[in-house]
Amino acid sequence: MQKYVAFLRGINVGGNKKVPMAELKKILEKIGLKNVKTLLASGNVVFEADSNKIDELQTSISSAIEKAFKFRVPVLLRSFSELQRLVALDPFKKITVTPQTRLYVTFLTEKVKDKTSSNFFPPNNSFTILSKTKSEVFSVLDLSITGTPEAMGALEKEFGKEVTTRNWNTILKIAKLKSKNSA
Repeated sequence: MQKYVAFLRGINVGGNKKVPMAELKKILEKIGLKNVKTLLASGNVVFEADSNKIDELQTSISSAIEKAFKFRVPVLLRSFSELQRLVALDPFKKITVTPQTRLYVTFLTEKVKDKTSSNFFPPNNSFTILSKTKSEVFSVLDLSITGTPEAMGALEKEFGKEVTTRNWNTILKIAKLKSKNSA
């Protein structure tokens, strides 16, 4: 059995695309996923599967959700070991975190572009990309600088609509999930 993390894009945000986590868990168990755990209502799911074919698992999960809820939900999948490697990178170690600082990981469906558009960063430096892996982008949002940029919209514009972003604290919580009874 391989352990995975599924990140569902755009559910339970502003009252749109409502997906109750208890119901999601049952749906995923019906398609054969094991030890399914959900974390937060934003669509984070840890599970085990016999398959090592990520594309097939993503399609299967997305199809099951669409069948049950009658709307499409993009699913971005990472192996649990990939997630733990991201945590081990400690991409935010040089950032001084204040109550106004937000640390984000954006998961991409396609490989990161070598160059980021010069129009991507707001002129007030309130949002910056710190680093990238082949399929993730690490960014920082500073709410203390006047005006909050449309950071998520900017990320979508730069990297495509099939991305999803999580707060770094959420990633750390997911990475700590271990046993069948831990969530």
